[in-house]
Amino acid sequence: MPIDPYAFALLLVLGLAIVAAAVVSVVAILRAERTDVVAVVRALPELAATLMRWRRRR
Repeated sequence: MPIDPYAFALLLVLGLAIVAAAVVSVVAILRAERTDVVAVVRALPELAATLMRWRRRR
């Protein structure tokens, strides 16, 4: 069964976007100061809780 060229192009673009986002994230973490990374990691649970409350209200 042949693959549709548009579906293949969409998968390729999505894959490249995910790889690019991962590279940007890793570079940002490596360039950040240690205190910045610790602050972000500590803020993640609060951010997740806020997003979950926002999602429930919709």
